[in-house]
Amino acid sequence: MITVHHLNESRSQRILWLLEELGLSYEIEFYWRDTHKMAPVELRRIHPLGKSPVITDDGRAIAESGAIVDYIVRHYGHGRLCPDLGSSDYDEYVHWLHYAEGSASLPFVILPIASSFGKMATPLRRRVDHELALNLGYINERLQDRDYLLGNALTAADVQMSFVGELAVNFADVSNLPNLAAWVARFRARPAYKAAIERGGPYSYAKG
Repeated sequence: MITVHHLNESRSQRILWLLEELGLSYEIEFYWRDTHKMAPVELRRIHPLGKSPVITDDGRAIAESGAIVDYIVRHYGHGRLCPDLGSSDYDEYVHWLHYAEGSASLPFVILPIASSFGKMATPLRRRVDHELALNLGYINERLQDRDYLLGNALTAADVQMSFVGELAVNFADVSNLPNLAAWVARFRARPAYKAAIERGGPYSYAKG
């Protein structure tokens, strides 16, 4: 059985959501951030990087969100939440799996660092603001006239990208990004998303 090594207030929440969408049985081992808001050292006994999300299954530890999503869908999805391998939609699906933790998340990682340096970081902050506008505008445009990233049906690409959407509505101005805001509201309303929140515990990114 899959065990999710779940860190509070982290990206591992979306792994719980994916498992709920697929109706899979799983276990959760809970970890709590330390006084510096970092993952506890106990996670290193699961994976050398000591980060979350990480899952264990069949004697293996799988780290990194995109790899975990891909693993779960390939091994347990039975064709659900993923386009057909030979379709053009599959190529787009893979794009979103990588884009989420590549280009899309990076500005949100740098934003609090730049903000902490105040005026000294003004050039960096301008670059961060540019990247935020570029990436969030791109996501908003791709959601034009569709409910989810690949069309009108949820896929695991939406699950992988969900943390970016949650960061956007919590830390960016989305007043001119109606498609992105509606997408976040739509996936938050899903029963499986709500079930994952209930199992995973308090998750402040579900608000905003």
